[in-house]
Amino acid sequence: MKNFLLVALLLVTVSFNNQKQASFDVGEWFKFRIHYGVVTAGYATVEVKEALKNNKKVFHAVGKGYTTGMTKFFFKVEDNYESYFDKVTSKPYQYVRKIDEGGYKKNQEGFFNQDKNTILVKDYKNKTEKTFTTPENVQDILSAFYYLRNHPNIDKLKEGESIIVDMFFDDETFKFKLKYIGNEDIETKFGTVPAMIFRPLVMSGRVFKEEESVTVWISDDENKLPIRIKASLAVGSLKADLESFKGLNNSFKIKMK
Repeated sequence: MKNFLLVALLLVTVSFNNQKQASFDVGEWFKFRIHYGVVTAGYATVEVKEALKNNKKVFHAVGKGYTTGMTKFFFKVEDNYESYFDKVTSKPYQYVRKIDEGGYKKNQEGFFNQDKNTILVKDYKNKTEKTFTTPENVQDILSAFYYLRNHPNIDKLKEGESIIVDMFFDDETFKFKLKYIGNEDIETKFGTVPAMIFRPLVMSGRVFKEEESVTVWISDDENKLPIRIKASLAVGSLKADLESFKGLNNSFKIKMK
């Protein structure tokens, strides 16, 4: 069960926008219900705020994950992820990662220097600081979500093709590779939603059964909002569904019967 909320937050990064109009703006908020079968295990929320960095207005994204009910009794999770990133380039200035997953805790901040391609990571739990070298245009977990939603070339992908983003996480940069599968209409609590399907290539072994264990459905409209996530884990399976939303920058597309 450990890391399932992190998985949900990580996997929503495969939202994309192949339209010219911005897919999001300040005020966007959405909530996911994470469940094993009919049992609700927890929720994850992501919100876009505004902040000042170097006397400049920037986006401030906040992602939270938490367990509920009996799951919280057996395995309490309180995760907080934040990112401050540029409104034009989507390059991150700073990230926050403060988590408590069944007693496993981390309390970090990362400060990007995009000119020097470095990041200073401050670990408040262990009282350490370390600087890492990064590739150009590196993203953190939340800034990548918004960067990809407005990616200029995503509409050129054909079925089976992939896109790769450099993402810094857990003191290292890795290639976040995503494969476009196709399109389908899915039934949701909001109605029938036209969706794009993606599969991120994940590391098989401890958490996932195999590299293509995860499938993500994204609304096929100007919002490119994550609608559903299904993951086959090493033990059992996980599903997350969009529960509620507000402040979308564009109309939410639902098919009429």
